[in-house]
Amino acid sequence: MPPSNSWIRLQPLSEASDKAAVTAVTALTMPLDNRGLAYGDGFFTTMGVIDGLILWSDYHQQRLDSHADALQLDIDSQALLATLQTQAKQLQQGMLKLIVTRAAQDVRGYGYAPSTSGSACEVWLKSSAMSIATADQLRLPNGRLVPVQPVASATCLSSQLACLPPPLAGLKSLNRLDNVLASAELQRVKAQTLTSNPFLPANHLSSNLLPASAEPNIGEGLLRDMSGHWVEGTMSNVFYQLSESPFAKSSNPPPLQNSSYLSTGQWYTPSMAQSGVAGVMRQVLIDGLSSTEQPVIIRSLQDADLPKVKQLFFCNALRGIMPMTSLTLLSGEVVGFESV
Repeated sequence: MPPSNSWIRLQPLSEASDKAAVTAVTALTMPLDNRGLAYGDGFFTTMGVIDGLILWSDYHQQRLDSHADALQLDIDSQALLATLQTQAKQLQQGMLKLIVTRAAQDVRGYGYAPSTSGSACEVWLKSSAMSIATADQLRLPNGRLVPVQPVASATCLSSQLACLPPPLAGLKSLNRLDNVLASAELQRVKAQTLTSNPFLPANHLSSNLLPASAEPNIGEGLLRDMSGHWVEGTMSNVFYQLSESPFAKSSNPPPLQNSSYLSTGQWYTPSMAQSGVAGVMRQVLIDGLSSTEQPVIIRSLQDADLPKVKQLFFCNALRGIMPMTSLTLLSGEVVGFESV
């Protein structure tokens, strides 16, 4: 097992080797012309590990297969996942980050050979020992448990996501500069908020329209793409519910600790057809609610919808569900959600 937070390169398995065997590990030697570094030619996925097991491993394998197909990379996802499971067993608790890049090419520039060598890839892995909060969990209708983080607030960001053509839209590719700039903006907003009000209240918000000074701790930023639709967070997907009219909220919201929080009311999530990342946890929740009376609806989130939002949470595969109590609009107004 490599030291925590160190990168290793996983060698590909040969066809004759045992698919459940552990691949050999070599010292990290990434050249500066690595295609992932030079062109963003590759993708990554981040996996939580608890008690030596990879969370949502079946969904991560789906990502390996779908991304390999979209980018025309040759990956044996079953063998690779077996290697990752071995690493997870040694790690016990923490995070595995996997980066897949296309192998070096003889063709100069962006291009790659339309052959077996053109589809060859390099796989890089970092194991990080860390605590993953699971004290609070929600049970999906299909029985699977999803971690829930403490409530926080969200803010709309002025940064925008790039709109991409198929098959790139929705992929967790290495081209993430739009998220980098958005995350930097979120950090600036957090710093400014703490400077202006270092004693922010920790209580939950329940009123519809609130002064910005009453905002609790900021947990995530909501991003638009270049078409003007609100798509996702800086590091997460978003789900929301709507009232029929602006600022009209129910007086009896389901408690967060109750499994009915997810199965009561109509949840929506934006499309990933032209921007954003189709996250693992997003698909877990879509599948988990698919058999209920109100399955998740793929629906764009627009400016006119924001005052009508009555519930909103962000999610990703590492942190699970991150419920929000309010959303600060670009105008500075704060829309408060139902108490959670």
